[in-house]
Amino acid sequence: MKQATSFGGRDLAAALGVVVIWGLNFVAMKYSLRDFTPFQLGTFRYLFAVLPLVFFVRKPQLSWRWLVPAGLAQLGQFGLLFVALQVGMTAALASVLMQTQVFFTTLLGVLLLHERLSGAMRAGLTLAALGLACFAMNFSGHAVAGGITVLSLVLNLLAATMWAASNIIARKAQAAQPGYDALQFVVWMSLVPILPFAAMAWLFEPEATRWQWTHASAGAWAGVAYLGWFATIAAYALWTGLLKRHPANRVAPFSLGVPVIGLAAGMLTLGETVSPWQWAGSACVVAALAVVMLGPRLVAGSAGRRQQA
Repeated sequence: MKQATSFGGRDLAAALGVVVIWGLNFVAMKYSLRDFTPFQLGTFRYLFAVLPLVFFVRKPQLSWRWLVPAGLAQLGQFGLLFVALQVGMTAALASVLMQTQVFFTTLLGVLLLHERLSGAMRAGLTLAALGLACFAMNFSGHAVAGGITVLSLVLNLLAATMWAASNIIARKAQAAQPGYDALQFVVWMSLVPILPFAAMAWLFEPEATRWQWTHASAGAWAGVAYLGWFATIAAYALWTGLLKRHPANRVAPFSLGVPVIGLAAGMLTLGETVSPWQWAGSACVVAALAVVMLGPRLVAGSAGRRQQA
């Protein structure tokens, strides 16, 4: 497909829509966890993601040897994230910390795919490490000002690492079987975590909570539908369409808006607070993302202007 040279109104609306959907995603998780246990929420999130699309979307031209690991990575990512949100992580800060997946993906790429670190990525990793140090500076005993706990911070970072593992699996799948359809991939991959999430909910969560989901409010179910249909399927399809029509370096910077929306939404809708150290850490993480995504483009533009001079 020929890529467009500039964003039209429809594509700009799609990009901004994805940013808002993914930014509000964390509020929906936090809200639904009031009525669901973490593993119950995982079960129903993926049930909503596959139903009814699995009956209309064909299986991708991709072996189950790729679909199963990708689905298990999703199990790890959202299992850890949902538990983190339940044990103290705020929706506002989760939206920032999950973006560290960019750097974990890079590190895994270096270790497993023998990729090289660019200068922009080195600078971004340094800023991201400084941001995590700011979060660490805010700890006092087992909790931090602003409500999050040590355990929730660790689990959130592990969830971001699992997202990075999912990215590596997708890259290797693309290398092994190029040209598979991304929407087909996400729908059929979403079949994999359902039974493991249900089994973990039954085996590892308190017996008194096994049927908690039967008493969930309409608002909590709406949150589950949002996670499955909008945050997973709709946003992913819109994002993939943008990547097909435009160069990745024009699309990727829009993701910088996700933690901004997440922070604002968490504070405005859930009354969450962010301490000064957490603001500093969030600013460093967002700045790191900006360096990684915008740095190479700015350097290339500067080099082009020097050649024309």
